[in-house]
Amino acid sequence: MVDETPAPPEGFIRQIIREELAAGKIDGVVTRFPPEPNGHLHIGHASAICQNFLVAETFGGRCHLRFDDTNPAAEEAHYADRMMEDIRWLGFDWGEHLHYTSDYFEQIFEFACVLLREGTAFVCDLSSEEIAAHRGTLKEPGTASPYRERSPEENLDLFQRMRAGEFAPGERVVRAKIDMGSSVLPMRDPVLYRIQATAHPRTGTTWPIYPMYDFAHSLSDAIEGITHSLCSHEFVDRRPLYDWILEHVGIPTPRPRQIEFGRVGLTHTVMSKRHLARLIDAGIIPGWDDPRMPTLSGMRRRGYTPESIRNFCTGVGLTRQPKTVDLARLEFEIREHLNEVAPRFMGVQRPLKLIVENYPEDGSEELSAVNNPQDPTAGSREVPFSRELWIEQDDFAEDPPKKFHRLTPGKEVRLRYAYLVTCTDVVKDADGQVVEVHCRYDPETRGGDAPDGRKVRGTIHWVSARHAIPAELRLYDVLFRDEEPDPRDEGFEDALNPDSLKTLDPAWLEPSLAEAPAGTRLQLERLGYFCVDPDSTADRPVLNRIVGLRDTWGKLAKRGKA
Repeated sequence: MVDETPAPPEGFIRQIIREELAAGKIDGVVTRFPPEPNGHLHIGHASAICQNFLVAETFGGRCHLRFDDTNPAAEEAHYADRMMEDIRWLGFDWGEHLHYTSDYFEQIFEFACVLLREGTAFVCDLSSEEIAAHRGTLKEPGTASPYRERSPEENLDLFQRMRAGEFAPGERVVRAKIDMGSSVLPMRDPVLYRIQATAHPRTGTTWPIYPMYDFAHSLSDAIEGITHSLCSHEFVDRRPLYDWILEHVGIPTPRPRQIEFGRVGLTHTVMSKRHLARLIDAGIIPGWDDPRMPTLSGMRRRGYTPESIRNFCTGVGLTRQPKTVDLARLEFEIREHLNEVAPRFMGVQRPLKLIVENYPEDGSEELSAVNNPQDPTAGSREVPFSRELWIEQDDFAEDPPKKFHRLTPGKEVRLRYAYLVTCTDVVKDADGQVVEVHCRYDPETRGGDAPDGRKVRGTIHWVSARHAIPAELRLYDVLFRDEEPDPRDEGFEDALNPDSLKTLDPAWLEPSLAEAPAGTRLQLERLGYFCVDPDSTADRPVLNRIVGLRDTWGKLAKRGKA
């Protein structure tokens, strides 16, 4: 498959690297993507994935995948497996450079011993609450721990005993000895190691102590020879600590360089594994791969293409400050790609019976339908036609409004790929609702064109009632009503969109969709783009609506104003 992802914009990160290369500060580029295996990756991670892999690719370098597995209480091996699957699905591969922070636990432990031996770290007996109380504020300096001046010998002895499992979780930690008066809060004697009693998914019970992220991350970068640690904006205040750790454990220059970029958010959702997990734990959303979720697994199940996500990520680019992008921007990319590659089919989501009175009762025929007008090589397929059809309820109006160009009494319309028909009668139920429409067809208009050249403005889709297969359509909408929901609000769950999922069952599809495999993406003409869900069975497809055929963003883009 030809990779049609647009070339990434130069951006400030590439500019920095070019200047470093030109000045001889570095002789190559190695980046890394370091997720914590405690959930599923989401669209925000996709932006970071694209940038890390594509920046390395720009300069002929490589990108490592390294799992930050330093918090066994929240991590599970299957999350790492899912993340690898999602990254490969996006189109990226790390080759032989799959790493885990746990690979380096022994080395990180030895680096901590270096700090303790040099008197730049100490073992502290304060509780986490006491450490927080001693930290001070942005306006007031912190207060030094009463254990800060322990001797290197005592600190090393206590650290070895922490490793041996002599102390309970929370009883002791290792802290860096930096500056309790620093204007940068992370530099106020941060915790480097803590005790945890939870078994690790990879190392079991070998280690009762685990390094904190800041300590492990910087050292893992150094061990792997990472040149550029591309981090999200909230790590700006932690950069001095990143550099301090590398310097004080004796990492030679050139050392890894941390560069921060602004996170990319998306309207009508949240970008936090922790808050997404809240929705799952509360039973509001059934799982990480629910098609309403902003996770890559959810988007994949819904039917998003990896090409469209890459196009979105490279298109919005990276800036120094966080930004929120309208969901319509992502939908535009999805629609643009699916328009090129998705085959067309016909289906009816809210069925109304249409009887062609002058067509033989037992008759049927095969009509030719175009698979994709955007792709001349896509060919065509045969669709069955018979006397009884299903059409959309919205395609008939007994008392139509102005500019209604679909089926009405006495009006002629085109049945897509079939014939011109004229409505002759309607059948209503006891409540006065139209349950059946009758029409007559013109046999001379096979294919939908009149030989006498008469113009018909309306065209509607249909399926043969005798041949159609029943299906369930799941119509998805935004997860939250608010454009920028705040998970800190007490009414966070109340901001959820109650109409984020509507189910139509039965809908009716043309028979060529029988037994379509899960993951098949397609366009139901005039209805939208859909994807076959894994819940489908051989005799009853389940289709997820990926996106509609158009929206405001799409109209703006066509006018060149996007």
